[in-house]
Amino acid sequence: MLRTRFDRRRFLHLTAGAGLLAAFPSLAFGADGNYDAMLLTCIDPRFPQPTINYMKSRKMIGKYSQFTFAGASIGVVAPAFKTWAPAFWDNLAASIQLHHIPKVIAMNHRDCGAAKIAYGAEKVANKQIETETHKAALMEFRKQVAEKQPTLKVELGLMAVDGKVEMFS
Repeated sequence: MLRTRFDRRRFLHLTAGAGLLAAFPSLAFGADGNYDAMLLTCIDPRFPQPTINYMKSRKMIGKYSQFTFAGASIGVVAPAFKTWAPAFWDNLAASIQLHHIPKVIAMNHRDCGAAKIAYGAEKVANKQIETETHKAALMEFRKQVAEKQPTLKVELGLMAVDGKVEMFS
């Protein structure tokens, strides 16, 4: 059996740690708190920085949780990705429980490979058709959120490759 040396230094480390946790209980439960939203985004490597810039422009940095997978809302609602949806809904429920979020923001983006996989190249063939395809997926997402989490507000956006965002109501 190993014996741990318990000397003055070890005692001070333990006491200091306990004191910090007593003074700042949020350190022990860093995930708890009240945040403004959960942000749903796509895995496309072109969009993390434009997304951060957008959230910064809304003064939401540090005030939201984030869930990312291919297609954003398309990954939740498209039949091609039906096995993915439970992972999103479980994470949304966890964010509601842990972060007490009042809304979810779904941010799709243009030139999305997941949209092509889910709906076919003809559904993203030009800007107008692409917009209609994303808007339909986003509206279906809103409908499903209303069914599963009726107290949540939903914001829907479509980000261009240059980072500009078009919101849908």
